[in-house]
Amino acid sequence: MTLHSTRPDARTDLLHGTLDMLILRTLQWGDQHGYAIAQAIRSQSSDVLQVEAGSLYPALQRLSKKAWVTSKWGQTDANQRAKFYRLTPEGKKQLLREESRWTELVNAISQIMKPAAPTGPSDK
Repeated sequence: MTLHSTRPDARTDLLHGTLDMLILRTLQWGDQHGYAIAQAIRSQSSDVLQVEAGSLYPALQRLSKKAWVTSKWGQTDANQRAKFYRLTPEGKKQLLREESRWTELVNAISQIMKPAAPTGPSDK
């Protein structure tokens, strides 16, 4: 997954755990094929996050091996054959765990980036 920015130096690869969480979240809205998952992540992030096939499909395989998603072949709206992915009950539980960890991480980073004003005497 790539973070896109107007600054070329701001592009960075995100951890696959974050991609896994985003895929699980996207599948919570219903069964989707790989291209639709990538497009949903791109669209929901206002084009900031773009998932390349080289990241998406290994992540979907990883999630399948962990039994967090299942898949079956079907037809897209454009009448193309595609593999559709579905969130399993265990995947739903994992999504809740990942969301909790994500919230904890974001809160910790926020505390560092915007620390509270000191309340005691200064050591200056």
